[in-house]
Amino acid sequence: VAEIEKKVEELQFSLMLSGEHDERDAILSIHAGSGGVDAQDWAEMLLRMYLRWAEQHKFRTEIYDYSEGEEAGIKSVTVEIRGRYAYGYLRSEIGTHRLIRLSPFDAAHRRHTSFAKVEVMPDIEDAIEITIRPEDIEVDTYRSTGAGGQHVNKTDSAVRIRHIPTGIVVTCQNERSQIQNREVAMKLLKARLYEREQKKREEEAARLKGENVQADFGTQIRSVTIHPYNIVKDHRTNYETGDTEGYLAGNVDPFIHAYLQAMAGGVATGV
Repeated sequence: VAEIEKKVEELQFSLMLSGEHDERDAILSIHAGSGGVDAQDWAEMLLRMYLRWAEQHKFRTEIYDYSEGEEAGIKSVTVEIRGRYAYGYLRSEIGTHRLIRLSPFDAAHRRHTSFAKVEVMPDIEDAIEITIRPEDIEVDTYRSTGAGGQHVNKTDSAVRIRHIPTGIVVTCQNERSQIQNREVAMKLLKARLYEREQKKREEEAARLKGENVQADFGTQIRSVTIHPYNIVKDHRTNYETGDTEGYLAGNVDPFIHAYLQAMAGGVATGV
């Protein structure tokens, strides 16, 4: 019976992961917020937590852009988490995470509140094929006007290419022959189209990352309290647990499940 219940739960969970990019690998970034060395230590604690979570799921990880903290912890880190549905799971983690504890860096052992911002985006860095159809371009030739030696003004060797679907216009008059100028102009056009496609993808990735909120009080999605009591609470779903140790050791799935269920039911707040 337990096995059947588990299969049903897995099926329900997979139905929640039906977003366009949910099956993709995830690129997760953590940035220490306000709170000095405590915040940087908190950012490193979150990194360890997500690495352990990934290990539990048998996902592969690769750390990029690791910026160490001044005294302890990290200022920021980016890690790629590779595995089916990595993004679908981890998009629930986008936002600011808060930690309340007795600071190990404070000689007086006072209670400190620290923040760290988590960004998650799908890996959509697929190879971009630039195909230019002949019917999509208009080619004009004209007499070169710039410097270019004795041959430059004698023929209509300069080339202007307009890409009709996008309106992009490129010109080349540096080479001596029209054929050479056309080759260079096509190369310029492909570069411009690639740049345009990259910008579109970056804008889409920025949208998927979530709002670029400042990591401070008032924007947090989840709080971990270690003093004066132990509790982890998600402020969007109200799901909570007293097992802070297990949570920080990578047991994030209950929070992910609660978030996805709330999103499926349209009851998550602050998202």
